Amino acid sequence: MKNVKKDDINKLEECLWEIPMSFRDDMRVPARVLAVESLLDDIIEDRSLNQLVNVATLPGIQKSSFVMPDVHEGYGFPIGGVAATKYPDGVISPGGIGYDINCGVRLLISTLNIDDVKDRVEALAKEMYAQIPSGMGKGGNINLSKEDMEQVLSKGAEWAIENGYGIHEDLTYIESNGKLADADPSFVSEMAKKRGTDQLGTIGSGNHFVEVDYVDEIYDKHIAKAYGLKKGQMVVLIHTGSRGLGHQVATDHIRIMMNAMAKYNIKLKDRELACVPFNSQEGQNYFKAMCAAANYAWCNREVISWEARKAWKNIFGEEGGNLKLLYDIAHNIAKIETYLINGIEQKLIVHRKGATRAFGPSFKELPEAYINIGQPVIIPGSMGTCSYVLAGAEKSKFVTFGSCCHGAGRRLSRTAAKKQVNAPALKEKLKERGIHIEAGSFKGIAEEAPIAYKDVNLVVETVHASGVAKKVAKLKPVAVVKG
Repeated sequence: MKNVKKDDINKLEECLWEIPMSFRDDMRVPARVLAVESLLDDIIEDRSLNQLVNVATLPGIQKSSFVMPDVHEGYGFPIGGVAATKYPDGVISPGGIGYDINCGVRLLISTLNIDDVKDRVEALAKEMYAQIPSGMGKGGNINLSKEDMEQVLSKGAEWAIENGYGIHEDLTYIESNGKLADADPSFVSEMAKKRGTDQLGTIGSGNHFVEVDYVDEIYDKHIAKAYGLKKGQMVVLIHTGSRGLGHQVATDHIRIMMNAMAKYNIKLKDRELACVPFNSQEGQNYFKAMCAAANYAWCNREVISWEARKAWKNIFGEEGGNLKLLYDIAHNIAKIETYLINGIEQKLIVHRKGATRAFGPSFKELPEAYINIGQPVIIPGSMGTCSYVLAGAEKSKFVTFGSCCHGAGRRLSRTAAKKQVNAPALKEKLKERGIHIEAGSFKGIAEEAPIAYKDVNLVVETVHASGVAKKVAKLKPVAVVKG
């Protein structure tokens, strides 16, 4: 199988590139890349564009396979990948959602200004670390009964609120109101449920975190005001997903699909793209299990918000006010959405793996406060750099199936990062810059060092320049809690 080289890629417009169908005779659609040229040079170095070409061979794929500027290689699909297949008989592929189903981010905003509380940030970091369980396989303070687990998988964030671990107002500001109705817990294995029994309210390890930031810059005053953002304001950014439960759901159903593909006469260059028709029994079983795992993740982020709010109140008391949810958005998920294909509105199965939904104004699911503005798009950077809030734009619907980037994107493997980074020295260096790190191990700090990631400024500049999302605000970290 030949590798993609720069000469194989055509420039369609500023920030948009295409690998044509002529590159390989099994491609059903072209493969497209959203990136400035300097990022494209980096992207070519790993296997992500070869994986993108493989995605372009999936049965029922429409228009093009896509990758975002933060792309890097993953399991089957590249991370940063988007693919839409025909509903209902196009395929669904767990590799196009990922092992961490509904990994996503949420942003809580405060009434405090960084200048007023700088001297208490380190204490806040320690309190956040004490209140929010983190680390590989780490359990939390909630131990779900079988009945509770069924409810979490069915109700999502609603369960947390009904049981005193959240705020009802939050539901308005969560994608899909924190619950996918197609969830069916009976298609989630007992092993998956067992793994999730004590992990609600925990962030896990890897690139997951809870971070305290402040608003460093405002780029669009009108949108920032609608989102409730102002310069100097302290905010809390949460990044995690469905933990061991989601991982097990992916593992279980990938195995089933690998065995079922022959039945549907599906042949792939890469078995990691294991897939079946969406309307097949296996496809429906996976989709219902994926929706249940997504609900678990939304419930998880709601419980973590409750823990973060508790830590906030313990440090700042009444003067701290309340932490209000700006928005919560998934970046590892498949959803049924409607788009124009050859001038005709069609339902599609949109896979987003390390890609954030970025819908523009007038999208009916948006909260009333954002309906004329566009959907908030929250883009975390790497530990010690910066993060961004953007607003989805109408153009995304026509260019990228309503999607944009989800973060900075790795440029070094975790192994390579550990070899290059002196974690204790990095922690001290960040502290000198006013960034307090609380982590379970130096290994975790080394793996997530800023050097391991692409330049988030360049990634965000790409999506802004391309017109699929608009820059609203830049956030700077002052405290980071990691596993």
